[in-house]
Amino acid sequence: MSKDTTDAPADSRTGIEDQRLPLPALLALATAVFITSLTETLPAGVLPAMSADLGVGESAMGQSVTIYAIGTALTALPLTAATAGWRRKRLLLTAMAAFAVANTVTAVSASFPLTMVARFVAGVAAGLAWALLAGYARRMAPVHLQGKAIAIVMTGIPIALSLGVPAGTFLGKALGWQVSFLIMTGLTLLVIAWIVATVPDHPGRQRQGGTPMLRALRVPGVAPVLFVTLVFVLAHTILYTYIAPFLDRLGMGDSTDLVLLAFGAASLVSIWYVGAHIHRRLRALTIAGTLLVAAAAAILALTTGNPALVYGAAALWGLGWGGVPTLLQTAVGDAGGESADAAQAMLVTLWNVAMAGGGVVGGILLGLLGSASFPWSVLALLAPVLAGVLAARAHGFPAVRATS
Repeated sequence: MSKDTTDAPADSRTGIEDQRLPLPALLALATAVFITSLTETLPAGVLPAMSADLGVGESAMGQSVTIYAIGTALTALPLTAATAGWRRKRLLLTAMAAFAVANTVTAVSASFPLTMVARFVAGVAAGLAWALLAGYARRMAPVHLQGKAIAIVMTGIPIALSLGVPAGTFLGKALGWQVSFLIMTGLTLLVIAWIVATVPDHPGRQRQGGTPMLRALRVPGVAPVLFVTLVFVLAHTILYTYIAPFLDRLGMGDSTDLVLLAFGAASLVSIWYVGAHIHRRLRALTIAGTLLVAAAAAILALTTGNPALVYGAAALWGLGWGGVPTLLQTAVGDAGGESADAAQAMLVTLWNVAMAGGGVVGGILLGLLGSASFPWSVLALLAPVLAGVLAARAHGFPAVRATS
């Protein structure tokens, strides 16, 4: 399949420094990923204070996380199609500006409905940014370093979960939850300036006939990657969202932050390793990640509360899961080819559908079967994930990645 010359990395076109990664630009994108991830999860850390100040119950305030995911899921596909022809840098700056506005409104709002509107807008901006960022990283790197470029950008996720949320929670308790969101606005303004200074611009894609999403689905390998994404993220989210009640059952409720810290630290190791080896081992790493998360779920299913086993399982979980966003976004980008942007947008949509579904399914499981059912449900869902990866040997998760 021929490639549009606008997709070729700038360095490879000029023949200069074609073996190097543009680290300042990639770190700017990683910070953008950090902001999107932290904006989504920050309310969970300051939920009691937000609900008290806005005059609603904690369960209602908790929907500020859900509506963010809904905003992303509903708008990622149509907005990506509508902005396909936009210059990439202009589009990225627009999305980050929307984050600055949404977090500022959240910080100063005294109205629950207004806060929810701001959270929805933040979710819309996230859908646009997430569909853009992985492809942007690919276009800035030589072909053999594209996986490493995406891995660098994706470090924003575990840093947000393992360090950003605890820091935001601490600041929220010490200075007020509004300060946490205003700090997010400040970080967003800084990253906007960083993007302006260091990130190269790229043209958008010309509109083609037909529906971009349907065209992308017809490309061999795209559908298997999207299936694996939906089910894998659903499995992960069920356990991650309800890890606190699960640990309460084991008598480790007070150690939730430490367990998640172990998970986050292991995730960073996973992202580093995946970034170093994804170019030649995408399929093997995806299989290994699935098996590591399954091993962690099995340990948690069988343990009776031994802290060492729980921390060990959290570390295995992080090692398996940390590189998954990089692996899946690289796989769908490789499979999508010239329809990569549409494929990325579908991945973002399904990712957020799975996150919202994980909260719903986990809540149902908690009410019907109790928290002990969570790791068993993860194991049940990972069986079709593994089967899907193994079956997509020719396209989707090939034994050898294409290098051109």
